[in-house]
Amino acid sequence: MKVTVIGAGNSGLAMAAHMSREGHEVTLWNRTEANVKTLMKTRLIHSEGMIEGHVPIHNVTCNLDEALEKPELILITTPANAHRELGCRIGRSIQNEPLILLNPGRTFGALEFQIAFESVNPKLRPLIAEAQTIIYTCRKTEGDRVHILALKSDVLLSTFHAESNENLIASLPECLQQYFIPASSMIETSIGNVGMILHSAPLLLNAGWTENESNIYRYYYDGITPTVSAFLEKIDAERVRVSKALGHPVETTRDWMRRTYKIEGETLFDCLQNNEAYQRIEAPTTLLHRYIFEDVPTGLVPLEAVGENLGLDMQYTTLVIDLASHLMDTHFRKSGRNLNRLGLSSGTLCLHEILEGRVGHA
Repeated sequence: MKVTVIGAGNSGLAMAAHMSREGHEVTLWNRTEANVKTLMKTRLIHSEGMIEGHVPIHNVTCNLDEALEKPELILITTPANAHRELGCRIGRSIQNEPLILLNPGRTFGALEFQIAFESVNPKLRPLIAEAQTIIYTCRKTEGDRVHILALKSDVLLSTFHAESNENLIASLPECLQQYFIPASSMIETSIGNVGMILHSAPLLLNAGWTENESNIYRYYYDGITPTVSAFLEKIDAERVRVSKALGHPVETTRDWMRRTYKIEGETLFDCLQNNEAYQRIEAPTTLLHRYIFEDVPTGLVPLEAVGENLGLDMQYTTLVIDLASHLMDTHFRKSGRNLNRLGLSSGTLCLHEILEGRVGHA
């Protein structure tokens, strides 16, 4: 299959190596040439961990037109705050109708991407889908090296018409199919976004330790203490209540971790401590990190907006957004996926109609 991977970060390198090792013709695109300079010369990804090998890839480019020369599958692995811009850029460049899969969409990523795509290209009708999370637990260790710590199982996947989800998974390369399961609605993949629970609040609550140049701490093992974990479960409870109000209940982050990583634990803290894949993951060394600048505007902001529209108490989600906005001096509610950006600002919120029937051709 002719595959284009968008983004050469942690998951982009992992996905490109995985697809190429399984025999697919992979083109890897990245916006910034400096980040892929070595790869552009060697076209070789060095992968270790769950996927081992020195994997040659077909092409590495910073030219989006070149990357979009009739791909059959586009795998977007960039941070979610790039989805709107990519929707416009891909809409202007694409000449065919491939499957476009956001890995992950975070919260309402496919919706924001499609709005942007249609604004510049209303004629083409690619199938747009989103994953609940990336299937890899991985870290890019050098410009051409990636360490894949784990491959997650049973990751929810959805397009706008959930009845197509089983066929959607069957259309993916065989090496990907085994890691996905069909969601009953895109509500499950969007509100099922657990990254916004695990990322933003712990980094904010460890601001001093993060900025201390003499310390390096393990993000999940050291940074999420029992008290921090208990707070995360309160935010998580708000997320679950939103999903129930929308008619598609999602599992708690604790239960998601138990299912995805095949581990046990009575509390979220227990599950984090029992997850061997998290043992070697070090914390960011700066607050200028995607855990805040991606997960707040593309996760917590739309979660809060939808919850409040539904009349739910979102006080813990609100607290984290307020802390992030004031600490980082950034208006995340204004810049993030608010109801206006998602086309939900007028009248009663009707996510069922939008996410399950918005696009008749999907």
